[in-house]
Amino acid sequence: MSAQKDCEFLVKRARELVSDDPCAAKAWLITARTLYPADFNIQYEMYIIERNAERTASAGRLLYDMFINFPDQPIVWREISVITAALRSDSQDKHAQFLRGLFETLPGRVQCEMLLKATEQCFNTLEKAEMLLLLLKRFPESVVQHGVNLGETLLEAEASENVETAVNCFRKLFVCDVLPLVINNMDMRLPASLMQKYMLKAAEFYIGYVTRGPSPDVQIQGKSGLVSRGSQRYVIDGLSEKSSVVAEPWERLLDILAVVGARCEWQGDKGQRSYVDMLQRVKELCRYLPGLEGDTRFRCCSQVVICTALVLFRSAFLYVSAVQPALFQGVNALSSGPWILVEDLSSVYNDVEVERGAVKHAHKKRKLADGRERTMSSDDEEGLGKGRSRHIVVNKTEMPSWSETLESFRIARESWDLLHSHDGLETEFKKICASWKTDSWLWFRIFLTDMIIYQGQYRKALSSLLQMAAVQQPQPGQQSPTGQTSLEHHRALIQQASCHYALGEYRVNNTEVVMTLIVVIISEHNVLLLPCTTKAILPFCLQLMLACFKLRAFADSRDDLSLGHVVVLLQQDWPQGELLFLKAVDKICQQGSFQYENFFNYVTNIDMLEEFAYLRTPEGGRIQLELLPNQGMLIKSQSVCLHHTVTRGITKGVKEDFRLAMERQVSRCGENLLSVLHRFCINEKIIIIQSLP
Repeated sequence: MSAQKDCEFLVKRARELVSDDPCAAKAWLITARTLYPADFNIQYEMYIIERNAERTASAGRLLYDMFINFPDQPIVWREISVITAALRSDSQDKHAQFLRGLFETLPGRVQCEMLLKATEQCFNTLEKAEMLLLLLKRFPESVVQHGVNLGETLLEAEASENVETAVNCFRKLFVCDVLPLVINNMDMRLPASLMQKYMLKAAEFYIGYVTRGPSPDVQIQGKSGLVSRGSQRYVIDGLSEKSSVVAEPWERLLDILAVVGARCEWQGDKGQRSYVDMLQRVKELCRYLPGLEGDTRFRCCSQVVICTALVLFRSAFLYVSAVQPALFQGVNALSSGPWILVEDLSSVYNDVEVERGAVKHAHKKRKLADGRERTMSSDDEEGLGKGRSRHIVVNKTEMPSWSETLESFRIARESWDLLHSHDGLETEFKKICASWKTDSWLWFRIFLTDMIIYQGQYRKALSSLLQMAAVQQPQPGQQSPTGQTSLEHHRALIQQASCHYALGEYRVNNTEVVMTLIVVIISEHNVLLLPCTTKAILPFCLQLMLACFKLRAFADSRDDLSLGHVVVLLQQDWPQGELLFLKAVDKICQQGSFQYENFFNYVTNIDMLEEFAYLRTPEGGRIQLELLPNQGMLIKSQSVCLHHTVTRGITKGVKEDFRLAMERQVSRCGENLLSVLHRFCINEKIIIIQSLP
């Protein structure tokens, strides 16, 4: 007991002196350690003094002595845990840097042993993995013993936690930190099946990370504090904001693929550094695939499927991120609006041939303005759309990156076709899709739908659009950014209408419902749709309605209402519809009369106005035109009262009203045409729906 009391006295005396006379305090402890070398409290007090003074070398020596001589002391392990926490931390404060420097003074063997034992003391899987990762990074020779085990532990933890996405803390540590150490260690002999399994795990993570959708703008608790998930900041649950960032994910994935391919003895140039080069290489390999057998065939098949799948998903992502960026960039991207792939309806104006020599009216032709915008086709550039008869028309002024976008779409289509060119490739690719649950990826469903529409498989496209609607349903507890769900829903409706039209389904109930919804869309004053409405949606819908009304307007039976709608709609993109307008004029001449009381509400085209004015003249055939509201009633009254002299006054009044209406209408020729046609869709919505064939 006296020895214990002496030790306590010496430690107490040193503590009393440390603030006023540190040298004297140190002398007391040196004396105490000489007298009682086996006493832990004396050595720990010496360490505390050196640590608080931030004397790295002396504190490191004392920590080493305690670790060797007193390995079972809980206080020692608490101190070691503080140091290892500093090693794992991103903090750059002075004390954290001192603790990391203190650890560096320890011999390498002791560092390794200390980290191993510290790992054993951890009960949290993530903390244990981070600790062991420290060991692997500092001592690469330990990768052989612990690398695969650590990777499997992380994958098992991911499975046991039932996480809903591949973008989680366990997968992130495995893919970004553990896997590069394992596959780049040439001392390890890993089977090809395990390497490919790890390759697919990495691909699933990186693709999930890049394509992560916008989150609700709510605050969540992370290690760095409250973070708004609706903003551009992104935090993986269980990691800090800084640790959640993955730089150059596609390049990292390509690096892993290059190493795995070399170790699995895949065919090809090991120096390939692009996804496009990789696709060209596997396309060449596919030519030899039917003649291969056994392990060679299996290895080649695996190479083709994995490489082509990565090219497919990357190219599809690049395409969809260009045509519908709001899926990936959050609410702020809504201002750019989506791009919609639909049938080109420009032929709606020129599918009726008119013999110019048979036209008896001297119609004044308006010339195209020199500055009118031209559209670019994907086949206008060498290498784009090669081997395809279908063109993708896009206005390159409105989409500056049109070339890259169409190229990504082409590469993704080629990749998809390649994966379905052999039964073996298709089977293996379907296994990957099932494992990754790609059916739930809205962005990929958008690409598939656009690809099917491009291929002209409209029935299949309608089925795909229904699947897309199911994917768009928010999961329990999730909510879509403001306007996002509505915008995506409207986009799908437009494509449905386009597919029904391409199938010739004008009279089925589905078409009428879709057309009804289109008119509703045009009628809504939703600012989120404005970019699409003014530049894409409204003109397309007008062409679609024109295509439908033509069926009734030019049928053998008379339908002045449909013919009037056609005249109104032909103003869009004038003079493209000039020949069709002349066809309408010919039909009016054959009928001898024409009634459309909305004429002066929506027809502002000067060429059309001159043509209708000409029809009333003797040279034009004195065609009876009932274009004014209630004019039909006046004409009818005239026919009943021929014996009254007042009738001539009524007729004169009708002619005068027509002349004045024409003069007023000419003054409206400068009105914004899209605004006029927009009012037509809103005000005449019920009549339009009822008039559909």
